[in-house]
Amino acid sequence: MPLVTPPEVALDAPFRPRRGRVVPLVVGATFILVSTAVAVGMGVSGQWTGVDQAALVAFGLLVGGFIWRYAGIRAVPSTEGLTVRNLVLTTTVGWDEIVEVRFPDGDPWVTLELEDGEDLAVMAIQRVDGPSGRDEAARLGRLVEARRPRRPAAG
Repeated sequence: MPLVTPPEVALDAPFRPRRGRVVPLVVGATFILVSTAVAVGMGVSGQWTGVDQAALVAFGLLVGGFIWRYAGIRAVPSTEGLTVRNLVLTTTVGWDEIVEVRFPDGDPWVTLELEDGEDLAVMAIQRVDGPSGRDEAARLGRLVEARRPRRPAAG
């Protein structure tokens, strides 16, 4: 029986963490369920008022929603540039603004060095994903090279 290899990922396919999507979904849902169960239990026991219960459920929803936001982390290439959605901020950079794609040992995710001297974390490509993360970092590097406008040679 021949070995089946996964299909080659298109160079311009969106970048998403693998493990970084499942864990936050589970943790966020668990947090919401536990906070709701505690609120209901404390209300049934007569120790909390409806306001206390509602506050805990609202807190659970806020924290769970924030944790779930982690599951939406991604980097989406387009013809104009790369849109990076991290935990809190979404940033779009043009291909001509990216100087280098870095993923040194020990860093949790890829970092883009930008032309203005700033760094931009790309949390969608994570070290915890192992070889897949390194492959995705290399794919982003190839994509930047392919899309970045050629600069004239200094002369």
